Amino acid sequence: MKKTLKLMVVALLFGAAVAVPSKADAQKFGHINSQEIVALMPERDSAIVKLQKFGKELTEVQQAMQKDFEAKLKEYQDKRATWTEATIKVKEEELTSLQQRIEQYTQTAQQDFNSRQEALLTPVMKKAQEAIDKVAKAQGITYVFDLATGAIIYTDETSSVNLLPLVKAELGIPASKVQPTQFQQ
Repeated sequence: MKKTLKLMVVALLFGAAVAVPSKADAQKFGHINSQEIVALMPERDSAIVKLQKFGKELTEVQQAMQKDFEAKLKEYQDKRATWTEATIKVKEEELTSLQQRIEQYTQTAQQDFNSRQEALLTPVMKKAQEAIDKVAKAQGITYVFDLATGAIIYTDETSSVNLLPLVKAELGIPASKVQPTQFQQ
């Protein structure tokens, strides 16, 4: 009985020693909203201005194509009664072709816009991630949770370090800047 009791006490002490991590083994957690930090970066502002300009150019071309189509459609509607069957057929084929070109251009323009958006914003997001990594490493943080993903439903501010002010400083963003720059078209 004494031997069993001793074994239980030793097992409990061993279990307690294993269960309570030492100060060196303690993990440190941090959190940040990556979308917020990206929105505050001046590089993002520049990328958005370029993207808006590109989008405006694409829209202008599409509007010109649409205006041309509408003018030809109006001509068709106004003069159809005076045209021969051969002319009507040619004009209908022309309108169909124009409409298909507009649809094709719209799809291609959207793909081009998405590609340009990715090309402009990927370096900004990469720079933000590198700053987050650098700050987390300097702070001795084991895990950083991104609040932008919505995966974290609760954060105890006392047990998790908010990296936003530190990452803003790392990126040279003034502490007073709390909202992204707004753009006008």
